[in-house]
Amino acid sequence: MTARDEDIAWFRELLEPLGAITARRMFGGAGLYVEGLMVGLEIEGTLYLKTDASSRELFADAGGRPFVYDGRDKQVTVASYWTPPDDAMDSPEAMCPWARLALEAALRSAAAKPAKKPAKKKATAKRSRKPAKP
Repeated sequence: MTARDEDIAWFRELLEPLGAITARRMFGGAGLYVEGLMVGLEIEGTLYLKTDASSRELFADAGGRPFVYDGRDKQVTVASYWTPPDDAMDSPEAMCPWARLALEAALRSAAAKPAKKPAKKKATAKRSRKPAKP
């Protein structure tokens, strides 16, 4: 098992009080999901949790940092993912309140998205039932 796999396994254990945690590799990192909702992000061994306007300040006040990456011309800050406080990384119990905030933010985000419209059926041309000419 690589160090990265060990990090992801630990993050899954930390978030497990939320339910079954799945991880999917993406963008050089991994998304961490609860019932299809992305609640966390692993990038280079760092855990970032989903935030929104209702929870972002709590993460900032606790010493969290937003996810930042180098864009083409400048650094880009992703305000919707923040690190939990350092002491939350000690155990699932310590992480629980922060994980719940992440799940709540993910639920609000999912509720705010418009429902997908059903796909339109393509019109099919009716075939002529005329008998073939001899």
